[in-house]
Amino acid sequence: MAQSEYTRWEYETRRPPRGETQKESVDPKAELNELAAEGWRFVDTIEYTGGGTKFLVFERPARSSDDGGDDSP
Repeated sequence: MAQSEYTRWEYETRRPPRGETQKESVDPKAELNELAAEGWRFVDTIEYTGGGTKFLVFERPARSSDDGGDDSP
């Protein structure tokens, strides 16, 4: 299979929004919708050892120089 047949991906991580006590989660719907409008798709979480979400992980196909994006990692 030629390399051009593979989809290249780029990733973004965000910390879950927290309330004033830093323990309760705030509804992330608005931020998730903003990321989705930019082409990002939520794919996973990275959790602390012992529980609790540390990062939200998003992906989208990498933009190449052909579509106006930056092809660098």
